[in-house]
Amino acid sequence: MQRAPAGGSENESAAWSRRIVECLEGPGGEVSARMRAAALAETYTGLDREARHRLLELLAERFGPAPQNVDAAIDRYRASNDDASRITAEAALREALTPPRRRLLTQFNAVEGGVKFLVDLRADLQPIASQSPHLASLDDDLKDLLVSWLDFGFLELARITWSSPAALLEKLIAYEAVHEIRSWQDLHNRLDSDRRCYALFHPSMPSEPLAFVEVALCVGLARSIQPLLDESAPLDDPREADTAIFYSITSPQRGLRGISFGEFLIKRAVDALRRDLPRLEHYATLSPVPGFRVWLESRLAREPEHLHLGEIGRPADAEAVRQVVADRSLLSRDDGPPSLAETLKRLCALYFAERRGDGQPLDPVARFHLRNGARLESINWRADTSPKGIRQSLGLMVNYSYDQSEIDANHEAYAKERCLAVSSGVHRLMQEAGAEPRGIRAIGRAGG
Repeated sequence: MQRAPAGGSENESAAWSRRIVECLEGPGGEVSARMRAAALAETYTGLDREARHRLLELLAERFGPAPQNVDAAIDRYRASNDDASRITAEAALREALTPPRRRLLTQFNAVEGGVKFLVDLRADLQPIASQSPHLASLDDDLKDLLVSWLDFGFLELARITWSSPAALLEKLIAYEAVHEIRSWQDLHNRLDSDRRCYALFHPSMPSEPLAFVEVALCVGLARSIQPLLDESAPLDDPREADTAIFYSITSPQRGLRGISFGEFLIKRAVDALRRDLPRLEHYATLSPVPGFRVWLESRLAREPEHLHLGEIGRPADAEAVRQVVADRSLLSRDDGPPSLAETLKRLCALYFAERRGDGQPLDPVARFHLRNGARLESINWRADTSPKGIRQSLGLMVNYSYDQSEIDANHEAYAKERCLAVSSGVHRLMQEAGAEPRGIRAIGRAGG
């Protein structure tokens, strides 16, 4: 394997530049160009992180659009005085704006395993993409190409079972990002007869799931993750279930960040569940609230005497909130103030009601589900008492309900007006927390 010179020297940069130019301009036609690209990809894979970053910086800075060519093409376009010359000038401008590196990325795509290589390449780029406009532009190039290559029309939904290939099951264990899979027995529990697991695949990455979802088949709405992850719990009869609970959605490929497959995955999974289990009537999630604890700590630090605590709960509850934020281990005890649960639920409702500058909720999981047309159904106390659940959200989880009769209306209201669909119960909690009523669309359900 040919290796790049060590260190960040001019010799190293010159050597890399020569190899890239050989891929772009070398003799021998397209087949030879692909072979050179494959060799370059193999070399890149053998580099350490720092050397990879140096190569990415080189690719971003030296193989972008040439400013002088872009300026000249703009001048020609401005000087065109009829349709024919304007169309010719537009084509020349498009060519000038297309960086040479895109041709190299396309060559990588053509080699065996090329799409996966580019997904991993973008994962390497993510930590440094914001360090310069050139790197951000390279990231945009990669994202655009991956979106076009991983077209939704070619995505395939597959059910993962205990009989699936061992290599795929191992990846499921490694990739699960919401609720850690602790053992093979834990995985077996999640793939048992009262569960479903679906993954999206693309023909160019047949052994790598782009996204997967874990589903529990229940009677009624599940409001706590503990029973769902309890390996000793008795099996339910899936034929008696009336509710599908999506309790973990994972997008494992870091290089596909910003390219969402979750909405498509949920829709395809619902179609599969309806086909296999026609008795199912309700589809909902049991979701984490990853930003709640940090938000609450920040508010307490800025407004220690306010935060509506005097209005949201009794003085004893306000003090209890401060205590559990300071010492989260107290949440594992059962002897706190009886109304602490309601106080924290109201504070969580206030968190969901607050917005970013673009009008969207602060919580990233809420943005995903509400954008997809779901309704914020219920805020649940002590729903995740794992260390991660306590650390993220003081043990709270929420249900988002996907009601087929309202998904389109909810999506439109969110997309056009940033209007959040919530149940009447959650709306009541928001009102009790003193949240501003604007942009909240209450739907007549009693969850909360």
